[in-house]
Amino acid sequence: MPRVTASALCFAASLAAAAALPAAASDYRATADSPAVLYDAPSAKAKALFVYGRDVPMEVLVNVEGWTKVRDSSGTIGWLSAKSLGGKRMLLVRGSSVDVRANPEESAAVVFRAEQNVLLELAETAGSASSTGTPGWVKVRHRDGQTGYVRISQVFGL
Repeated sequence: MPRVTASALCFAASLAAAAALPAAASDYRATADSPAVLYDAPSAKAKALFVYGRDVPMEVLVNVEGWTKVRDSSGTIGWLSAKSLGGKRMLLVRGSSVDVRANPEESAAVVFRAEQNVLLELAETAGSASSTGTPGWVKVRHRDGQTGYVRISQVFGL
């Protein structure tokens, strides 16, 4: 029979305690200016990786002296000037298309269909994906003014 040491028990207790803590909520912000240049390091002299247009949602990973390390919807990680990010909350459609519904339920009427990579504005305040007014759903607004609900799993930016 294997022998369990005190340090192994302490490590196991630490893991159990960490598992019991709630996961930290991700912070998402959208690009404010167009173009927003993604660099491989926090410097305008670094290698430019991508150029984004306005309102593209980014997951904020860390802020360092005027620069923000971000992850985009494809998983690419890089650095944006902190000035390139605004306070607007935007979501990006993940699948080939999603039905935006009148109410947060599968049986609700379809208000409109949003194709892959369409940007939708977050129409309800949500601190995290689990704290929306209707769990599993989020209210969105299309740039033409139409509003409705989509499943959280169908969009990037929460």
